[in-house]
Amino acid sequence: MSTVEKVKGIIRDVPNFPKPGILFKDITPLLADSQLVHEVMRELVADFKHQGFDAIAGIESRGFIFGSLLAYELQIPFVPIRKSGKLPYKTLSESYNLEYGQATIEIHEDAIKPGSKVLIHDDLLATGGTAAAAARLVNKLGARAEAFSFLINLSFLKGDQILFNEFGVKPHYLISY
Repeated sequence: MSTVEKVKGIIRDVPNFPKPGILFKDITPLLADSQLVHEVMRELVADFKHQGFDAIAGIESRGFIFGSLLAYELQIPFVPIRKSGKLPYKTLSESYNLEYGQATIEIHEDAIKPGSKVLIHDDLLATGGTAAAAARLVNKLGARAEAFSFLINLSFLKGDQILFNEFGVKPHYLISY
């Protein structure tokens, strides 16, 4: 069985979370399977090891998990992008629309050096709002959001098209629904 098939088989659907009408894709069963996490990491590293990124920006909170592991494996810095009010130092912020509301994310103003090539990672791509906001933050710092990585793409929400239209980058994802 392929890694993609294994991951699809272990992702848990949680109906009506975080609000009625949303079908949440829960990756915690994947996290409980250390061998499968290792397989996922092998695939991510193979996909990105020769692309010359200077940093990986992971989006709170589940984007921290595989984003930090990937940064470790590629031996490059990991940069957290967090919800508003969670970072302790001076920040830049970006507000955006979600499929079920609005939110604001932040990055430390000194987190990424200007001119850096950055890979943005999160667990799931839905409408693309969070990832686009993260890329705009990276670009505000004078760096370049050059790639997007996700474990899951909810293709019916067309977030991949949004990211491509705004940033000219086709997002990478392991599985698609």
